[in-house]
Amino acid sequence: MKRISLTQHLIEEQRLHDSIPAELRLLIEVVARACKTISHSVGKGALGDVLGTAHSENVQGEIQKKLDIISNEILLEANEWGGHLAAMASEEMETIHPIPNRYPKGEYMLLFDPLDGSSNIDVNVSIGTIFSVLKAPEGMATPTEQDFLQPGTKQVAAGYAVYGPQTMLVLTTGNGVKCFTLDREMGSWVMTQRDIKIPEETSEYAINASNARHWYPPMQQYFNELQAGKTGVRGRDFNMRWIASMVADVHRILNRGGIFMYPADKREPDKAGKLRLMYEANPMAFIVEQAGGAATDGKGRILDIAPHTLHQRVPVFLGSRSEVERVTAYHKA
Repeated sequence: MKRISLTQHLIEEQRLHDSIPAELRLLIEVVARACKTISHSVGKGALGDVLGTAHSENVQGEIQKKLDIISNEILLEANEWGGHLAAMASEEMETIHPIPNRYPKGEYMLLFDPLDGSSNIDVNVSIGTIFSVLKAPEGMATPTEQDFLQPGTKQVAAGYAVYGPQTMLVLTTGNGVKCFTLDREMGSWVMTQRDIKIPEETSEYAINASNARHWYPPMQQYFNELQAGKTGVRGRDFNMRWIASMVADVHRILNRGGIFMYPADKREPDKAGKLRLMYEANPMAFIVEQAGGAATDGKGRILDIAPHTLHQRVPVFLGSRSEVERVTAYHKA
């Protein structure tokens, strides 16, 4: 494949589809540069004194790792001054982060999970950054949380970086899914996959099976069928894969198929699910659908959900279309 850089790809998309205005292209490039900086910090590990906890909690009441805070700061600082954004929102912050008055404002809004898979940081397992871009509402003066509460169908771009043996950036702007690999020697993102398609059928699933006793009956029924394999109603064996980093699990599914599941359970019945709609479910659902897969909350399409809070949680079922449709049908029954 001819070496095509991220910048070249975005400019060509702009020409071909007129779907990436210059301001959006520049914003994506800034986010990609921030991901390079995060990758550098992740790569240093203990040598950079970035491992371990920060002895603080985020808005979700979760203990923050040092790299959570570092990654959040990197993304905020990189995106504040460029003039492409009106405001940002992060899984690590209670409310939105308006662009300071000393900087010009743009017409986009950025949401991100600065470091997904925090439990894997200290054990050198793949982690990542997830981001979503929305258009600011017409006539918006001072941005508020309400301006961010748009359904996933309104996203103009979404992507994630995965920090593994290679650092990769997976991106969609609504015209399929592309993957770029960081050339560490050159410092540039080079396209290594174009038009990624998720196989419709699969024999792999990703779920934290230790929670099985807490699941609701539809999920238990589906899971029991998978476990029964050849001897059950499915008539074939399934393999389980679970990395406990949504980015890494979804990246595997994009490349070889599978279904990722994080259902609601009985431990916290007042919470609809574990994963955050705005920072995780929506951008991943956009990417998965653009790759030919499906993404639901067990009842309906994730991208159609009308958000009511910035940190709203939802159940998530995404990946190969046939399995997502099957488990969703069980929840609808």
